[in-house]
Amino acid sequence: MMHLKIEPRNTPSRLWQILSPLLALILTLITGGILFSSLGKSPIDALQTILISPWLTLYGLTELGVKAAPILLISVGLAICFQAKVWNIGAEGQLTVGAISASAVALTLPNLSLSFNNYSLLILSLLAGIVGGIIWSAIPAILKVRFHAHEILTSLMLNYVAISLLNYLLQGLLKDPNGLNFPESALFSPFATLPRLIVGTRLHFGILLALIAAIIIWGIFKLTFFGFSVKVVGSSQGAANYAGINSHKIIIWSFLLSGGLAGLAGACEVLGAIGQLRSTISPGYGYTAIIAAFIARLNPLGAILSSLLMAILYVGSELLQIQQRIPLAIAGVFQGILFFFLLITELLVNHRVSIHNL
Repeated sequence: MMHLKIEPRNTPSRLWQILSPLLALILTLITGGILFSSLGKSPIDALQTILISPWLTLYGLTELGVKAAPILLISVGLAICFQAKVWNIGAEGQLTVGAISASAVALTLPNLSLSFNNYSLLILSLLAGIVGGIIWSAIPAILKVRFHAHEILTSLMLNYVAISLLNYLLQGLLKDPNGLNFPESALFSPFATLPRLIVGTRLHFGILLALIAAIIIWGIFKLTFFGFSVKVVGSSQGAANYAGINSHKIIIWSFLLSGGLAGLAGACEVLGAIGQLRSTISPGYGYTAIIAAFIARLNPLGAILSSLLMAILYVGSELLQIQQRIPLAIAGVFQGILFFFLLITELLVNHRVSIHNL
């Protein structure tokens, strides 16, 4: 009689590091097909709508860029934290505060660019978004280093504080007085809006900022002592301290960089795709970026492809709702299934399955 046994590997398998995300994706598609069949829909038609239809129209292609931009910005920031084994789950809140900060500057200084006839207001608004994300991420960072509070709990809870702050401001200080009592701000001036890459679409310069950020963070990992220090701290804080690396400083800087990029993502959303501050800024980009970061193996360049994959699920689910009347929440279901299989297949990277005779 034979039985399966899971044994640890001496070193992680490079082959399974490549194959596990692909296997997770295949298992997700199979599970999705079963799910659509249970709903009385053709699995082939439904999967084709999600995965292929977004590539067939200009609207679909540009919306992929719109949705991939914030996911990419956040995921490359999270890659820094996760490499250091710092679990920042608060990117959604950092995105929200970044959006609030950018909007506050755009709304309170509307005549700044008119005075100088340039995009100084846009630049200040983007910087305000980065600063907002940094300040919000500094809270769990300081709590972890100073009081040993677990960053998963503190960063996650701050997401809900940020959303409550957003709703409060949209009912008061940042509410559009001419908005017929809707919880939204006034529209931003053209000088505080990210230029469109393609006229007539929502695709804006935020996607270029995201690509630049991915390249810069990749360079930091490969070429700087800080990038090396992040990996050492992630491997062993004790070894890092013994080698003269201040692990507390690395943890704080990892949080701040991650929060700044999430804040920039929020600023790009309100200054680019939306054009005003609303109560619904993000469909959950901060959580989706966690999946994108892990699919990319915490590689900033790999995050470009994984963020695009997550964007396909968002856009494809919208098309699925329109064409086949399937709820938009199917995107969240797919993300959850994908993350579930990703965690399972990750086991094969550090473990091997062997067959033994009893």
